[in-house]
Amino acid sequence: MPSDAVFVHHPEAMHYRFNDQHPFNPQRLKLAIDLLHNVSALERSHMQVPPPASDELLRLVHRDDYIEAVQALSTEQPSSSWLAKAAAYGLQTEDTPFFPGMHRASAALVGGSVHAAELVASGRARHAFHMGGGLHHAFPERGAGFCVYNDAAVAIAHIRSRYKLRVLYIDTDVHHGDGVQFAFYHDPDVCTYSIHETGKFLFPGTGFVQEKGGHEGFGACYNIPLDPYTEDDSWLECFSASIEKVAAAFKPDLIISQHGCDAHAYDPLSHVHCSMRIYEEMPARIHRLAHRYADGRWVAIGGGGYDIWRVVPRAWAMVWLTMIEHPLVAQLGAGPQTLPRQWMERWQPESPVELPTHWLDDTSSWAPMPRRDEIAHSNRSTAAIAVQDL
Repeated sequence: MPSDAVFVHHPEAMHYRFNDQHPFNPQRLKLAIDLLHNVSALERSHMQVPPPASDELLRLVHRDDYIEAVQALSTEQPSSSWLAKAAAYGLQTEDTPFFPGMHRASAALVGGSVHAAELVASGRARHAFHMGGGLHHAFPERGAGFCVYNDAAVAIAHIRSRYKLRVLYIDTDVHHGDGVQFAFYHDPDVCTYSIHETGKFLFPGTGFVQEKGGHEGFGACYNIPLDPYTEDDSWLECFSASIEKVAAAFKPDLIISQHGCDAHAYDPLSHVHCSMRIYEEMPARIHRLAHRYADGRWVAIGGGGYDIWRVVPRAWAMVWLTMIEHPLVAQLGAGPQTLPRQWMERWQPESPVELPTHWLDDTSSWAPMPRRDEIAHSNRSTAAIAVQDL
């Protein structure tokens, strides 16, 4: 019998850090993992350390010259010739600057997502969570949007090559999952779905409803671009209605979901105004879809999330709690549940903001966004258009 759920984590993930001022901070992994330990939801028996991705695996998605560039720019003092080429590979921007050890840390993250996918595709686990993954903006020839290698795309390419499974990729990051979408834009056996803030106002500027796939892949690509200041009710309405239709039509053999948690109102890099409610309900819906259509085969990976103290630990912990059907998940529906005191006392001295006291946000004091009904109507129309062919 397969293990019900495996938690995949490589210590090298803590070294995926561009610089001290960069918003992508691996400290969020430590906070989330410690939160799970404090609610007795993560045991040593759950955890596996994956091997790093080989160059052969990386080549499933990335060009040889790009891999060579990442390796060359990962040294303490890259040569002047490689420094001159860095910008051409997207590795000399404010968002994605090269850093020492970049290849090693990035390959470890890819290895984690490939290992999680391999466990589930091979039948050794029903579910797997690789919290350090979800770097969905990298392209075959360049890095972008804090992403050096595209671990999700490599993992999908690996299991497509080895197992021929039909994969539904669900991206809930507030930024469009452009790198994964375009990696499989012509593949009818990989369905990409992304719900995000519209590219009219947010990086990467793509992910519109008319992006439906190309050639044989036409109709296996779905985008739900939401208006700025979207709140919980509208986000969940659009997500539920559209993903149910996509999953029913595509009938995947395996689901890979990306759990960027930057659609929260506290996140500094977007304009969507959701609360922890979507991060409670969304993984539960994906879990049900996996059991309904894919015999439970579900791989979850991390992604964006830049309020690393108040949002990311709770949101990512909920993915794992949902996977293992922890009693706390059911208790959240019965009333407010407090975060463990030991976790709060451990991290509050280091946090620059007041840590939350409960798993879910008390939104009764939040002022509703202006134009709330107008935004909800616009989102409802967008979601309906996106899946009107199903």
